[in-house]
Amino acid sequence: MAERKKTKILAVGDLHGDVRFAKRLAEKAAKENVDIVILAGDLTLAELSTKNIIGPFTRMKKQVLLIPGNHETVATADFLAELYAPYTKNIHGYSIRVGDVGIFGAGGANIGPFSTSEKEMHRLLNKAHENIKDLSKKIMVTHMHPKKSKTEAIGFEGSGAILKAIKKFRPDILLHGHIHETAGLEEKIGKTRVINVARKEVIFEI
Repeated sequence: MAERKKTKILAVGDLHGDVRFAKRLAEKAAKENVDIVILAGDLTLAELSTKNIIGPFTRMKKQVLLIPGNHETVATADFLAELYAPYTKNIHGYSIRVGDVGIFGAGGANIGPFSTSEKEMHRLLNKAHENIKDLSKKIMVTHMHPKKSKTEAIGFEGSGAILKAIKKFRPDILLHGHIHETAGLEEKIGKTRVINVARKEVIFEI
């Protein structure tokens, strides 16, 4: 029986319009031969900086999945995805299948210029998961951290809707950003590996 081909992913959040950072990450994605780049929100700094954030990755012919954070609107995330099509997709409330892996997400946070309510977060995650519910391997992508996560220790309450989604859908991995102070923090919630990729990229295979 042939061995299952794994999908290699580079994930990061909170680029905040940092062109040099985006270029360095795109070069790393090419060098490491990743299949997919996931951008977990806050692509811009209050929507002031949309240039050369996605382009470095698509020039390397990398597929980019993104969600909005609390520094850009859904419309801006849609605009960037359409501008760099067909390499880029906004998975805010949507999902994508990559082989036997389902990747689904919802952006925004409960603070910042462009906030998302808990009710809306709950609705979006349920909607996004629907089309990949039959798959055994799943990655959930949010901008905000879940409630009762270790990141809350610095004083920012997490999302109850995200925690409920972890318990309900049991994704293999949750990727989030938002809180720079705990960038790189990993923990387990149930069987889900939770990784804060705020300005701290991670490369993994699934």
